[in-house]
Amino acid sequence: MNRYLPVARQHFLAVLASTSVVVKSICATVILLYLLSFAVDTVFGLGVTPGYLFPPNFWIWTLATHSVVEKHVWDVGVSLATVVLAGRLLEPLWGALELLIFFAVVNISVGLLGAFAYFLTYVGSFNLLYLFTVRIHGMLGFLGGVLVALKQTMGDSTVLKVPQVRMKVVPMLLLLILAVLRLTTLIESNLLASYGFGVLSSWIYLRFYQRHSRGRGDMSDHFAFATFFPEILQPVIGLVSNLVHGILVKVKVCRKTVKRYDVGAPSSITISLPGTDPQDAERRRQIALKALNERLKRVEDQSAWPSMEDDEDEGGPKADSPLLPEKSQSSRDASAAGKGASQESSLITFEDAPPQL
Repeated sequence: MNRYLPVARQHFLAVLASTSVVVKSICATVILLYLLSFAVDTVFGLGVTPGYLFPPNFWIWTLATHSVVEKHVWDVGVSLATVVLAGRLLEPLWGALELLIFFAVVNISVGLLGAFAYFLTYVGSFNLLYLFTVRIHGMLGFLGGVLVALKQTMGDSTVLKVPQVRMKVVPMLLLLILAVLRLTTLIESNLLASYGFGVLSSWIYLRFYQRHSRGRGDMSDHFAFATFFPEILQPVIGLVSNLVHGILVKVKVCRKTVKRYDVGAPSSITISLPGTDPQDAERRRQIALKALNERLKRVEDQSAWPSMEDDEDEGGPKADSPLLPEKSQSSRDASAAGKGASQESSLITFEDAPPQL
């Protein structure tokens, strides 16, 4: 085991060196706060405590700091791996700024939704432990967001071959595992809440609000909320989610799906939804159009009519029959002889004529 640690450390540093300043800064903050936790209770001061987030305390800063606070070294490893994974797979597609926005949106949403859920639990049970004992912290919520983003971008990729597990089922599979671990009391409830709200908030952001070249959001069918569940449950989940979406559209929280008609497409009229064409699909479309134009150009060159200049350059007129038939050589000779005879006869007539009296 010890001989693999230097190799793993070398690979991690190599991958980290190829990432942006955003990824490096987040990783450095996680490590720094973990080292600081040996001196002070960073989880209490920087983690989200539901009773302190709401009035009259208003510890608003904890919404921005709770995700980079860890208590155990294995939690630090999971956090660093999550951030580096996002930097390697998502940052090339989105850019460093969009990755930072996604990081902030998911973690702030996890803090707010988690605190509100524990507040509702307190209202139903009147147990103050849910307000002042629970600490929401760590990168598990952002891990759920990264897995949802990977489902969107590379959902058909195979994660495990035996048994075969595709990327599109990983977010809900991990949520199921965490739920089972929570039922067996092996993990605390804040871990399950953080991951679950991270999955939900990241899907809402990517589905309706993320800005890109084609508009906002991703309304494609493969990224619908029902696709997170097994196929047997998808019709029921789809019906409920469509009902909820309709209500949110009426209260103007979400926007109605808008269809676009691209009449300038090279083949026929196409219908697309906003956000369904990522950058790689646009690149493939441009390559296909270029190949089609080159093929049409070759066909036109092969079927082009020869020009008259090319015929003249080839060396003299050809022996093809013209539109009007030419006279034969004998007829031309006879015509010339006839003309000569007529001229001679006219001369003889004037010279041999008797003088007039």
